[in-house]
Amino acid sequence: MNNLSICIPADFPEDFGVIKIDANKTKTLREFYEVMAEVFEFPEYFGFNLDSFDEMINDLSWIEDEKLAVYFENSESFLINERNETKIITLLDLLDATCEDWKWMEQVDEELPKKSLLFGFSAGERIQDLLNKLS
Repeated sequence: MNNLSICIPADFPEDFGVIKIDANKTKTLREFYEVMAEVFEFPEYFGFNLDSFDEMINDLSWIEDEKLAVYFENSESFLINERNETKIITLLDLLDATCEDWKWMEQVDEELPKKSLLFGFSAGERIQDLLNKLS
């Protein structure tokens, strides 16, 4: 399985905890950041922007689970109201790179335990087109 893929929750490895998110709640980048902040329990200083999201998703030291899969249901609504497609592609690229970084990161210290992340999306033409643009 790739880091970002069209799948169903059963496609994730059995030892991953699956977090399901309704993409109808992530129609804009702001909504995406709000949902992710809630799901991952980001610290209060989270800035609701790409740089701050990058910092948070590459830390996750406060999350006990080591293997997490995030699955977006209704993926046709994922960032549907975001006008700038480049921002969407940048976010997807960041998610993919983060998953890859976690995969190869060595356990450096106990404060930053190694994580495994995967992101999945329900099938749909729009999300498939967006994911294809990453290749």
